[in-house]
Amino acid sequence: MRRVAPFPGYPDRSASHSHFHALARAIIYQQLAGAAARTIHNRVLALTPGPRFPDAPALQSLSDARLRGAGLSRGKLAALRDLSQRVIDGELRLRSIARLEDESIIECLVAVRGIGRWTAQVFLLARLGRLDVLACDDLGLREGLRRLDGLATRPTPKELAARGEVWAPLRSVASWVLWRLCDESA
Repeated sequence: MRRVAPFPGYPDRSASHSHFHALARAIIYQQLAGAAARTIHNRVLALTPGPRFPDAPALQSLSDARLRGAGLSRGKLAALRDLSQRVIDGELRLRSIARLEDESIIECLVAVRGIGRWTAQVFLLARLGRLDVLACDDLGLREGLRRLDGLATRPTPKELAARGEVWAPLRSVASWVLWRLCDESA
C-alpha cells in the first residue's frame, strides 16, 4: 500500500452527472480503447442541446441512424435502448437504487442488455461508493493478486474471492490496491 496511490474514495461523480449517464457511459466504453470510447461518448453527448449527456427520454427520441452515426455499434445501440426504455418504464428505478443491497442492485442491472456483473460491481464501487466490492472476474484484480502474492499463475475468480474474505468490509480498497499493482510494470 505504500507503493500505490492512496485510495481516492468514492463515489466519483466527476465523469457523469447521473446514474443513467454512468451506466450509459459504461456501455459505450465496454471493449473499446479509451480514446475511441471517449470520441463516441462525446459524439452522443453532442446529439442533444446542452452540456449534459442525454437523459433516458432524450436518448430514446434519437434515431438509430443518428446514434449509429455517432459511432455506436448495433449491440451498444440495443443496450442503450434497453437501458433507457427500462428507466422510462420505471422497471429500473435509478433514483432509489442506492437504497438497495448490493446483490439486489446487481440483479437489477444485469437484467439490462449489455450490463454484466462486472459492470454492475464497478457501478457499486465507483458510482455508489460501496466499500465492500471485489469483482472476482476482473482480470486486473486477479493479476494484481498474482503480483501481490508473488504467484506464478493468475489466481482463479474463486481463489480471489477466498483470499478477499480477509479484506471485508473494505474490499473496494483492496480492489483499488490490486488494480494499482496491476498498473505497475512487471
